[in-house]
Amino acid sequence: MSGKALFLFDVDGTLTAPRNIITDKMLHFMKSLSSSCTVGIVGGSDEDKIKEQLAGHTDVATYLFSENGLVAKKDNELIGKIDIIEKMGDKNLQKFINFALGYMSKLELPCKRGTFIEFRSGMINICPVGRSCTQKEREEFNAYDKEHKVREKFVKALESEFPDLQMKYSIGGQISFDCFPIGWDKTFCLQYVEKDFENIYFYGDKTYEGGNDYEIFHDSRVKGRTTTGPHNTIDLVTQDLDNIGIKLN
Repeated sequence: MSGKALFLFDVDGTLTAPRNIITDKMLHFMKSLSSSCTVGIVGGSDEDKIKEQLAGHTDVATYLFSENGLVAKKDNELIGKIDIIEKMGDKNLQKFINFALGYMSKLELPCKRGTFIEFRSGMINICPVGRSCTQKEREEFNAYDKEHKVREKFVKALESEFPDLQMKYSIGGQISFDCFPIGWDKTFCLQYVEKDFENIYFYGDKTYEGGNDYEIFHDSRVKGRTTTGPHNTIDLVTQDLDNIGIKLN
């Protein structure tokens, strides 16, 4: 196994279609990759959601970084965890959440469902349409959001309301965005791997400014690749493997 290179992957839009389950083709490819190289996965979602999208096959990765690496595991053993409550304090968190709920109460969208705010260990996930929406409703909101910039405007409102909280806002997936202290983006996970690998290849789809792969894609410690989806991810990894002389079985 090559110890000089780490292949690090986003989940949504990279290993799977948004909020879908990994395909048999991609799972077979990842198993082949992990037998020859060190693999890592970094997602904004919590570990349960990542496991769900990988159909339980988190064993394809040596490193599993959920919530941008704020919860970090190596070989299924916890190696790091950080808590947003300790960082922000309950008083600031309540002000933040109350404002977000008030803002969403005034939004007129194609539909609204439930679970508008999801509290995670290292971040807050805000979903204007509600995370309990169906796949069809998810796609409808995503199309509406592309035209009306619902999430983008929401982020600007939060930045204006809380300029002193030093929060970062990252739009990812189709329906929500993450809120976390500055520096707690996906680059956070690199502290666990940067000294052990000569090259870190990162693959993500939201690499544009404001997307949740932007910071790590542009980090000098990684070789960033922008993918258009799972099929393209396989092509990009294959190209990088060819360039460093690794052939998969």
